[in-house]
Amino acid sequence: MSATQLVIRLATEADAARVASIYAPGVERTAASFEEVAPGPDEMSRRIASTLPVYPWLVAELNGRVEGYAYASQHHVRAGYRWSVNTSVYIDDACQGRGLGRALYTSLFAVLRAQGHLNAYAGIAIPNAASVGLHESMGFRLVGVYTGVGFKFGAWRDVGWWHLQLAPLPSAPEPPVPLEAVRARDGWSRLLRGER
Repeated sequence: MSATQLVIRLATEADAARVASIYAPGVERTAASFEEVAPGPDEMSRRIASTLPVYPWLVAELNGRVEGYAYASQHHVRAGYRWSVNTSVYIDDACQGRGLGRALYTSLFAVLRAQGHLNAYAGIAIPNAASVGLHESMGFRLVGVYTGVGFKFGAWRDVGWWHLQLAPLPSAPEPPVPLEAVRARDGWSRLLRGER
């Protein structure tokens, strides 16, 4: 895939319908998501809008059409967790295996590092060889499995948790900055290309 065909950019609420359509099969046909009803465009618009003030939500456009997205979210509400985030990535079924997940995560992690986040975590309902493969290829390592933690499609499901250290852990870390502060700096376009 050439660089001219692929654009990674910040999501907007206008992307909500396409994002919802990419996510829906994971809800309706798999245990990849423990949601039972796929959210529609209005709910996806709300999720994008509520995420963006603090965390990145990126989309991958291939030939002008959104074919995948990735975002970060709060790992835990207590203050001591503020340097850690959870990450998710979803790719349209027709575009699986074309490098979009890797491209999205490369850009997402560059933005998260610029914000001052130090740890990324991903929960994966297992088995899911494709998702595990992507995460491990990006440097994530399995840290544990919650056995039988969710029930979907008539069976109890396990969720593995993977960890990626985004940067060294300083003894006196500065708090992460909101996404808007990073967007205002020079070099925003480089971060979206996955460069530091």
